[in-house]
Amino acid sequence: MAPKVLISDELSDAAVQIFRDRGIDVDFMPELGKDKEKLAEIIGNYDGLAIRSATKVTPTILEKATNLKVIGRAGIGTDNIDKDAASKKGVIVMNTPFGNMITTAEHAIAMMFAVARQIPEASASTHAGKWEKSKFMGVELTGKTLGVIGAGNIGGIVCDRARGLHMKVLAFDPFLSEEKAAKMQVQKVEDLDDLLKRADFITLHVPLTDSTRNILSKENLLKTKPGVRIINCARGGLVDEEALAELLKSGHVAGAAFDVFAEEPAKSNPLFGLPNVVCTPHLGAATTEAQENVALQVAEQMADYLLTGAVQNALNMPSVTAEEAKVMGPWIKLADHLGSFIGQMTDEPIKAINILYDGEAATMNLEALNCALIAGIMKSVNPEVNMVSAPLVAKERGIKLSTTNQEQSGAFEGYIKVTVVTPKRERSIAGTVFSDGKPRFIQIKGINIDAEVGAHMLYTTNKDEPGIIGALGNTMGSMGVNIANFTLGRSARGGEAIALLYVDEPVPAEARAKLAETGLFTQIKPLVFDVV
Repeated sequence: MAPKVLISDELSDAAVQIFRDRGIDVDFMPELGKDKEKLAEIIGNYDGLAIRSATKVTPTILEKATNLKVIGRAGIGTDNIDKDAASKKGVIVMNTPFGNMITTAEHAIAMMFAVARQIPEASASTHAGKWEKSKFMGVELTGKTLGVIGAGNIGGIVCDRARGLHMKVLAFDPFLSEEKAAKMQVQKVEDLDDLLKRADFITLHVPLTDSTRNILSKENLLKTKPGVRIINCARGGLVDEEALAELLKSGHVAGAAFDVFAEEPAKSNPLFGLPNVVCTPHLGAATTEAQENVALQVAEQMADYLLTGAVQNALNMPSVTAEEAKVMGPWIKLADHLGSFIGQMTDEPIKAINILYDGEAATMNLEALNCALIAGIMKSVNPEVNMVSAPLVAKERGIKLSTTNQEQSGAFEGYIKVTVVTPKRERSIAGTVFSDGKPRFIQIKGINIDAEVGAHMLYTTNKDEPGIIGALGNTMGSMGVNIANFTLGRSARGGEAIALLYVDEPVPAEARAKLAETGLFTQIKPLVFDVV
C-alpha cells in the first residue's frame, strides 16, 4: 500500500505534485491546520504530515496519530511542533533550514535601507498630499559600519551584501574563526561591546536562546554609538523593546527596523507609532521564491523517507538506517551529550574538533556519530542545528574536523573522546555506554570519573583540598536542590580537581553565587542535557 500524506497548510501545487509523481497518496487540505479537532479526528489515517506554521502539532494530535511516521515543516522554525512528544511517538520531525536564507537576508538589507532613508514615513506623507522634502533627511550606507551579530548562514549573506554596498562590516559570532572571517572579508570582533560602540547600524541574525535573549538589553543598548540604527529580522526577544523605545525617544538611537517581536502576532508594541521605526509582520521568508523552495524541499525529503528510509534535515533522529539505529541509539545519545558538554563550556571560536573512537565505537557509522557530536556542540548557540546541517555549519565556519579510530585500548569495550581546540585552550571529554544502555562520562580534562548523565548538572573545578564536598552539599541542601549523583575526580593529590553533580532541578543563580563566595572554586557551570 502506498504511503499516505496529509498537507494541512498552504503548499504549492508543484510540491503536491512531487508526492503524486513519487507514487504517494496525498490529501491537500490547506485549511485543516486551523481546525485542531478535525485534524485530530483524521490524522490517524496518515503516514506523513506536511505543514507550515498554522498547524499546531500538539501531544493530543500526536496521540491520535497512530500511523504517523514523519512531520515535514516547510520552513525553519518548528515551534509549532511538540518535538519531545513526536520523539516519544517515534515520529521524525524534518524542517527545511536553507530554503529561505537569501530571502531573509534581503529583507534585512531592505529594512536597513528603509530606516536609513525613512522611506515608509516619507511615502505615507507623500500619499497624504504633503511635500515634506526637508523633513526626511536620511543617511548613506556607503562608508558606514555595520555590526552583524551572528554570522552564520543568513548573517553571512548579509555580510556579503553589505560589503557590496561598500560598508565596513564587523561580525560578532563565537563560532566564527579568524580564517572564515578573513575569507568573508569582514572584521571579527571578540567582544560584543566593541561592536556596540563602533557600529552605525546593527543587525541581528541569531536564534533565540538563553544566551541570546535580550542580547541587546538596556545595558547593551546604552553602550551603542549615538545615532545607531537597529535592525532585527531574526527572532523576537533578542532586543529589550521597552528600552529601545526609550532610547529612540531620547534620540540616542536614530531608528529601528523590526520584522519580529517578542509577542506575535504583535497587535501592540512599545515600538509602534514611534517616528523612524519601520515594522513589518514577520515577512523575512515571505517571497514567492522562498515559499516555493521550502515547499519543494519538504516534499522531496518526506517522499525520500517514506519510500527509501533516507533521512534529511531531521531534528530528532540521526541519519542512519533502521538496522544501525537499533545498535547505535545509545552511542548517538552519548555523542550528543559529549558535544553538548563541550558546547556549553565553550564561548570562544572553535578552530578544530578532534574525535577518537575506540573499540566498539570505532566499528559503527562514524559519520552519523560525528554528526550527532557536532550538532551537540553547535546547538548550544543555535538550537536549529541538526545532525544533517551541523557538519555544513562547522565547515562554513572554518572548523576543522578530524577523526581517529582504534582497536580497544583500555578497560572499556569502547569509548568516544572529543577534544575541541580554540585559540586559547584545548578542552576534552570522553564517554562510554554501559551494558544498561546508559551513556556515562568517564573522563574530563584528562581526569578519570564515572558520571551518569542527567537533565540538569553542575560542573565545578577547584584545587584539591578539604571542604569541597561539604560546600557543594550544604549549598545545594540549603537551596532545596536534591543531588541524584555526585562524582569527583582529581589529577593528583593537591592538584586540579573536578566535581560533576547530577541534580533533580536546575541549580539557581543564588546557589552558584553562594558557591563563588566561598573562594574554593575556579569554575562553576550549570549544564543542561536532553536525556529524553
